[in-house]
Amino acid sequence: MNTDIQTWQQNLPLGITLSCRASGETGRPVLLFLHGFPEGAWVWDPLLKHFSQPENGGYRCVAPNLRGYERSSAPEDVKAYRAKYLVQDILALIDAECGHAPLAALVAHDWGGAVAWNLANQQPARLRQLVIINSPHPGPLLQALQHDPAQQAASAYMNFLVQPEAAALLSANDFERLLGFLTGQDTSLTSLTAAAASAPTPDWLTADVQGKYREVWRHGLQGGLNYYRASPLRPATPGDPGASAIQIPEEALRIDVPTLLLWALEDVALLPCLTEGLDAHIAQLKRVTIEKATHWVVHEQPNRVMAEIRAFLYPSLN
Repeated sequence: MNTDIQTWQQNLPLGITLSCRASGETGRPVLLFLHGFPEGAWVWDPLLKHFSQPENGGYRCVAPNLRGYERSSAPEDVKAYRAKYLVQDILALIDAECGHAPLAALVAHDWGGAVAWNLANQQPARLRQLVIINSPHPGPLLQALQHDPAQQAASAYMNFLVQPEAAALLSANDFERLLGFLTGQDTSLTSLTAAAASAPTPDWLTADVQGKYREVWRHGLQGGLNYYRASPLRPATPGDPGASAIQIPEEALRIDVPTLLLWALEDVALLPCLTEGLDAHIAQLKRVTIEKATHWVVHEQPNRVMAEIRAFLYPSLN
């Protein structure tokens, strides 16, 4: 079995191209992996290789760089990053990989999870199972942004990311602030705080990994930042009502696909309160918390993440 990473540009309808990575044979059941900010498809490489092996299901494992990232199309119009267009991209990629068959599972983290929640709500027939890693369901997220001061404070960085100068500031000094963000010590991003500057570099954030991040970021940051600009789900400010002006109908929150939620408890941006109240929205939910792990749990504890996903998928393995 060839588990090398394949790369290509996938042309989609309506003029969008997604740069993709994959491992495993075409024609096998497909696992699709969606990354978040400020990452890229490469972060899934260990999982692509793992789940494409026969003993782990022999899946066709595919990870796109989302719209706006790396070599994928990056429209300039902020409206092009609204949820309906992001979902449209992934549905077209599912068509390209699966034809009329559903995904075996959609696996997603952070902003990739936001896309996945929407897709699972709108098109549940297109996937058999859903795996979400530290990405809040929109129901609890909206409630927390409206009513929970701790989560409002933890999410305050979003209001920096929507500013016109954010991309230039984050690119300064060879992306110094973004690398500080990855240490898990500081989420302000408005400056590199003394605490973040003096924080030890996590073991997983090696020179090689930092180089892979920079390679993605050098293609441009504005596409990824446009996800924040296109969404009203951020804390209210005197000049921006943000989430305070939003209501989401119950039918837009319903998830009827069997769902695994993996939640690292030391995520300083997305607090454990965001895992509460999900039974009201998700018919079949398995919730697993991971201690001593941050938002970057896929890097910190990859074996644990893969084991939990494998246990969830096990009935599908053959």
